Amino acid sequence: MEKSTVQPNKQRLLNRLKRIEGQVRGVHQMIETDRYCVDILHQISAIQSAMNKVSLALLEDHTHHCVVRAIKEENGDEAIQELMSVMKTMTK
Repeated sequence: MEKSTVQPNKQRLLNRLKRIEGQVRGVHQMIETDRYCVDILHQISAIQSAMNKVSLALLEDHTHHCVVRAIKEENGDEAIQELMSVMKTMTK
């Protein structure tokens, strides 16, 4: 299936990823400075939650744009199969 080169919410996703990148650097620093394990774990949980939100936003964009377009172009079965494969991977 042809991949779309257009990301409708590109800047919003990039901004979120920059914040996550900062959080990861913060965890790195927390470990280097021997911070309390529970505090580090809370930060890791926040990072995981933020990454899940990025994944869901990408999934939503993909569904509304790429999958819808594929269905209109009569390639819906392939697009849905690909989408379900991604969903299975995300929920492991």
